[in-house]
Amino acid sequence: MFSKIQLAKKYIQYFLRASNGKGHGVHSPFVFDFISKILNDKQSYPCYKTIENIRSELLKNETVLEIEDFGAGSRTHVTNKRSISSIAHAALKPKKYSRLLFRIIQHYQSKNILELGTCLGITTSYLANGNAAAQVFTMEGAQQIAQVANENFEKLSLKNIRLIQGNFDETLPHLVYRFTEENKNLDFVFVDGNHRQEPTLRYFHELLPVLNDYSIVAFDDIHWSEGMENAWNEIIQHPAVTLSIDLFFIGFVFFRKEQKAKQHFTIRF
Repeated sequence: MFSKIQLAKKYIQYFLRASNGKGHGVHSPFVFDFISKILNDKQSYPCYKTIENIRSELLKNETVLEIEDFGAGSRTHVTNKRSISSIAHAALKPKKYSRLLFRIIQHYQSKNILELGTCLGITTSYLANGNAAAQVFTMEGAQQIAQVANENFEKLSLKNIRLIQGNFDETLPHLVYRFTEENKNLDFVFVDGNHRQEPTLRYFHELLPVLNDYSIVAFDDIHWSEGMENAWNEIIQHPAVTLSIDLFFIGFVFFRKEQKAKQHFTIRF
């Protein structure tokens, strides 16, 4: 992964070249709508407070868990024993981005949602609140972390989440096969489970058969390392991707065939 100094330099470069986040000069009606109605939605929704109360509890919880790490590893830990508090501090997505995902689900009313990387369930809870009629499938490799996440879903009375515990290399192909057999598509996918180039690309290609013109795939930490940047650049060049939006810490790809020419947007957020 990049050092803090390298990441800071990259963020400055992103900030200087990105559009201002107000939609001025954006000639794509779809992207203008995305900016004005989703990125710039400042409303405080009821679920924000209840979910953040759970986050606050997790940040104070010193219970130690045994962790199986199937991904790129933690930025701050080398052992497989970690407190819930340390996991929450290091791995939970900031509320700014979790709330953004909530607003995307709410705006497009996504029904079949997949998250790769449940962690302690905070972002999952935002996804599930975006559309009560949605089915959220979320995958987590570490068993004890998955147990804590399920406890949080119960506290929030969320009934539309199915947590699948296990290695993504096994659980993702099984889910894709099931969706293919049932002729279903995924409307929204959040890839936040393995911050390495090869697995990220593999997950993207595995997901393609169950995506359609209106699917949205979000990738976390697209500038976290050289490998993640390589994966992101390869993904946005894929023929199936017609539109991409880079918010630095998270990136979105779209597959809208009505898009006449491939477009890439870098937007301040």
